[in-house]
Amino acid sequence: MAPQAGRPGRLGVGVIGMGHVGPVLGSALRAAGHALVGVSASSEESRERADAMLPGVPVLEVPDIVRRAEMVLIAIPDDQIAPLVAGLAGLGAWQPGQLVVHTSGAHGFSVLDPARRRGAIPLAIHPAMTFTGTSLDVARLEGTPFAVTAPTPVLPIGQALVVEMGGEPVVVGEAQRALYHAALAHGANHLVTLVVEAGRALADAGVEDPGAYMRPLLEAALDRALRDGEGGLSGPVERGDAGTVTRHMRALLDAGDLDDVADTYAHMAEATVRMLERSGRLSERAATQLRAALALGDLEDE
Repeated sequence: MAPQAGRPGRLGVGVIGMGHVGPVLGSALRAAGHALVGVSASSEESRERADAMLPGVPVLEVPDIVRRAEMVLIAIPDDQIAPLVAGLAGLGAWQPGQLVVHTSGAHGFSVLDPARRRGAIPLAIHPAMTFTGTSLDVARLEGTPFAVTAPTPVLPIGQALVVEMGGEPVVVGEAQRALYHAALAHGANHLVTLVVEAGRALADAGVEDPGAYMRPLLEAALDRALRDGEGGLSGPVERGDAGTVTRHMRALLDAGDLDDVADTYAHMAEATVRMLERSGRLSERAATQLRAALALGDLEDE
C-alpha cells in the first residue's frame, strides 16, 4: 500500500461493489484527484457498469483490492458488510492507517470494528439520494447531503471526503444511525408505495396515464410538505370530512382488486388523524367520526 504521487492527500482507492452507488462515488473520487487501484465486480452487469463508469480501472478480487488500497470504499447491501469485513480481517487483509468507508445508511462505524481492531480507520458516509448507477448521478451529487458517522478524531476525514465529492456533510451519531435510516426509508420508499397504489386506483377509475395525471398534484403536495410540514396538509381528514372518507373506503373495497390499497389508505389516514390530534387541529368528535369511517375495512372482514 504505497502513497499516491501527485497532489498532497491523494489516495489509492479501491471500490468493493459495482452496483448503483460504488461506481458513482468512485467516479467522483477520481474526479477529485484520487487514484482508483481496483474494483470488484461479481456479475456481467456490474463489470459492464465498471467499464462504463470507471474505464481503465482493473477488476480485482476483493482481498487484492484491500491489500493495494489506502482507502477501501464498501458499497454493497447492508447485510453483507459485517461478514465481508470480518472475513477480510480473518485473512489479515486490513492494514494499519487504512481508511475503510462504507455507504450503508443503516450502519454506523461499529460494523467496521474487525478492521478497526487491526488499525484501520472506520468511516460511514451515506448520500441521501437514489442512484441509477450512471454518469448522471455524478452531477447530482453536487449539494447532496451525506450522513457522516465516525470516531470523533477522524470525523473531519469523512467530512472532507464528502466535500470532495461535491456533497454536504451532516454529522449523525452512531446511536442514531438506524433511526436516521428508518426516517429516510419511511419517507422515500413508502412514498413510492403510496404513489404506485394511488396510480392503480386511478387506472381502475379509467384514467389512462395515472403518473402524468398525478404529477402536478404530487409535486405540489411534496413541496408543501417539505416547506410547511404538517401545515401543508389538506384533504378530507384534515377537514374532518368523515362522509368523504366513508365514500373513499367503500369505493376502494368495492373495486374488488384494491383491498390492499384500502388497507394502506386506512392506515395512513389513521396516522394523519393522530398527527392532527397531537397538534390540536382535529377535535375529539371529528377524530371519532373519521375512525368510524376507516373501520369499514374491518367490518368487511367480519
